[in-house]
Amino acid sequence: MVCLTVDLIAKKQFKKRSGISVKHYLKTLTHLYFSNKNIEEIGDLSICRNLTVLYLYDNQLTNICSLNFASNLTHLYLQNNNITHMDNLSNLQRLSKLYLGGNRIAVVEGLEELHGLRELHLENQKLEQGEQLLFDSRTLLALSESLCVLNINNNNIEDIRELSVLKELQHFSAAKNKLLNITELEAVLELWPQLLTLDLTGNPVCKKQKYRDRLITVCKSLETLDGRDINELTRQFLINWKASKEANRRRTNNQMLARTRVADHTNVGQGTHPGHLYRPANAPGWQPQQPLCSGIQIHQTQRLTLFS
Repeated sequence: MVCLTVDLIAKKQFKKRSGISVKHYLKTLTHLYFSNKNIEEIGDLSICRNLTVLYLYDNQLTNICSLNFASNLTHLYLQNNNITHMDNLSNLQRLSKLYLGGNRIAVVEGLEELHGLRELHLENQKLEQGEQLLFDSRTLLALSESLCVLNINNNNIEDIRELSVLKELQHFSAAKNKLLNITELEAVLELWPQLLTLDLTGNPVCKKQKYRDRLITVCKSLETLDGRDINELTRQFLINWKASKEANRRRTNNQMLARTRVADHTNVGQGTHPGHLYRPANAPGWQPQQPLCSGIQIHQTQRLTLFS
């Protein structure tokens, strides 16, 4: 078993220089490169308190441990290991970028203290058959004010409505998942006003009618959709087309409502006397009634009588 220790660091990375000791080197170390070294465990590295960037991708790690000392860490690369849980990250409060793609993580959790995290990469988790990547609501809420980049490609995800709280997102990639409902997708995207790039290639929703047009009109700031740039003239045309379509729909609805009111008024007529219900001619007991004379007719009748 290969364990990452200060002795291993000194052996592999330290180059002797005049006047610089190994201890001094470890204390001032900011970048540590140990990718693809068959590392299975992280030992005591507490002397490396100035560490800001740690490369441990393409190893054999099964958990995240022994990093509580790294309060200055800003970039952590742990992709392509065998990590199953997102543990022991709460002390990394300066962490800005976290790479965990290609592991065995089933639940995104344990990031409640990382209020400065801007990028989270979780693509291609090695999940069990029928399993999909899940998100802890507490973690999502904690990241809602900071997270700008989220990559969840190829994780069997069927629904992203719970991600709607991530209102600062600028780059979102969820390619090769199982997203199907375009209406639900539109509702989420409307809550991401700063979104610049969106990648949903390989999802069933991409086959929906007017898929691209609908998303372009919803995402007013979007610059790239599924790897293709969005022309601003095209966006404005689609927005105007949508507005015109909605105006026509409202006008049609208003006309239908007006016709319904007229029909209702006709069916409840005034009859001979105000307040009488209209009775069809073929109704039982119906009898024609003599029309009342108008005021002019009465006046003319009186004149005829006077001069007869």
